[in-house]
Amino acid sequence: MKKDLIKSIVAFSLLGTMLAGCQEKVDTPVKNTSSDSESTESTEHSHNHSHVHSHDDEKKQEIYSGIFQDDEVEDRELSDWEGDWQSVYPFLLDGSLDEVLQKKVETNKDKTFEEYKDYYKVGYETDIERIVIKENTITFYKNGEGKTGEYKYHGYKILTYESGNRGVRYLFDLVGEVNGVPKHVQFSDHSIYPTKSEHYHIYFGDEEHDTLLNELENWPTYYPSNLSGKEIVEEMNAH
Repeated sequence: MKKDLIKSIVAFSLLGTMLAGCQEKVDTPVKNTSSDSESTESTEHSHNHSHVHSHDDEKKQEIYSGIFQDDEVEDRELSDWEGDWQSVYPFLLDGSLDEVLQKKVETNKDKTFEEYKDYYKVGYETDIERIVIKENTITFYKNGEGKTGEYKYHGYKILTYESGNRGVRYLFDLVGEVNGVPKHVQFSDHSIYPTKSEHYHIYFGDEEHDTLLNELENWPTYYPSNLSGKEIVEEMNAH
């Protein structure tokens, strides 16, 4: 009787151990599945996030290249160009931008180095070495002397070029009468909606806006005044 009782106890203990072992093996895969699911979600989120950035970058590059729809263009304030800016014309003349021109020769294969140099001499030429924009004012510096005027927004114009690509110029008018500053100013920086400008081309004069809009050969170009010639080259080559 005792032997039968002992056998029953041993058998029951073994059964309990086996059941416990089976339960542990069932729980483990469930935890791994949950972990895999979290990992997958994280991977998918990372992929989607990267895809969004990639799409945004592609769209910005299209806009920079002049490919956009009319209804994508938005009004902008003068504050988008706020800052202290220097002309790149002196850097072209002293050879600092030769690396940029050589890269264009090798990439585009449509002009010689000398032809590019001449092209940009016409494009960048200006006697305004520095421009400071603050709030609603623009100060133009010539030979170290600054003249300041207050400007108000006049709207924008979409231009279509011979290449088929397009650009947007943002127009501003001088408020009142001020000697030594242009009555009309136009900015073009490859952007079509409110954003802080990294560099820009500027067209200005006392002529009406329609006349300035016809200027396609001379586009004085400005980068932040705190950049060195080498840093400007890096910025240009990045585009």
